[in-house]
Amino acid sequence: MLANNPQRMDYYKKYQEIVADYDREKDLATVEETFARLMELANSLDAEQRRAVEEGLTENELALFDLLRKENISKKDRETLKQASRGLLTSLIELLKPMEQWTEKEQTQAEVKVFILDRLFEALPQPSYSPEETEAVANRIYEYVWQRSAAGGSFALAA
Repeated sequence: MLANNPQRMDYYKKYQEIVADYDREKDLATVEETFARLMELANSLDAEQRRAVEEGLTENELALFDLLRKENISKKDRETLKQASRGLLTSLIELLKPMEQWTEKEQTQAEVKVFILDRLFEALPQPSYSPEETEAVANRIYEYVWQRSAAGGSFALAA
């Protein structure tokens, strides 16, 4: 889940804390408490996995939506962000499909950065997102896409 959506880092941190606590003390009470905490974490992960369906998005669209989203947005802006997530995913897949090893070439990296920024200036709700916020979001999305592409050798969001 973390590889698909970096905004889920809290779940990984909670898992690490549970395991670290378990490793410190292995008495029966600790084992039972650890098991209970792992069950609680598993239940919250199930809820997180259902969130994509509840939002009406695929897992990959949800990852982009989470990167685009900010606190205190209106319901209308939220729907606009969902549409922006869908459109950006589709257009990025099309852009990157013919680009082999784009993460290794400065020219294609710059092309992808500009592409993302242009799409976000078109798609993000105004004035809810300032030019500075749009650039910051574009950078986050670029880093995410670059990491996914570099790890999979191609734009892995399509998978």
